[in-house]
Amino acid sequence: MKSIFKNKKTVSFLASGRGSNFSATARKIFEKEINAKLGILICDKPDAKALSVAKEEFKMNSYFVDPKSYLSKSEHEEEMVRLLKEVKTDLVVTAGYMRILSPSFVKEFKNRIINIHPALLPSFPGLSAQKQALDYGVKITGCTSHFIDDGVDTGPIIMQSVIRIYDNDLLSDVSARILAEEHKILSESVKLFCEDKLRIVGRSVIIR
Repeated sequence: MKSIFKNKKTVSFLASGRGSNFSATARKIFEKEINAKLGILICDKPDAKALSVAKEEFKMNSYFVDPKSYLSKSEHEEEMVRLLKEVKTDLVVTAGYMRILSPSFVKEFKNRIINIHPALLPSFPGLSAQKQALDYGVKITGCTSHFIDDGVDTGPIIMQSVIRIYDNDLLSDVSARILAEEHKILSESVKLFCEDKLRIVGRSVIIR
């Protein structure tokens, strides 16, 4: 039987900060738990810890692409697209990337951008999702991996994981428990994509 793993996909990342989710997923590729190739990392912050993690731990090419150096958002994203296509990126993973991608960028990688969000979408989209959930008084929350579309946290959902919120929880407690689940479902979602096991039907993602 012909192997579905013959041609490894190239996975590249966008990040803005410490790169916890980037590191968790890249490590599984680096250690061959995910059958894929590491592409590049692009950051929009010069002091993003993810930049040094990419270089020192995974020997990846990483780039700080400064939004302030370009006359427009489109020019900034055009440079990102150029770098991603240069390494023949099959999948873009936004791991704590704090900028909204334009419809033109999303079109370049249609159904090939996976994001992780620290809430059970469609509840609590946007920034500070953990605090939104805690402030609202919900009893459970969690995280969601999803494909990116033209909206904000509105793309087809791949996987979700649930955590319980306890009466004495602090925001830091909730955030830490969510983050542990983010690491799991983001890397699993990337693995499934690289094994051609994800199919989008309308708003649903079918896992084969």
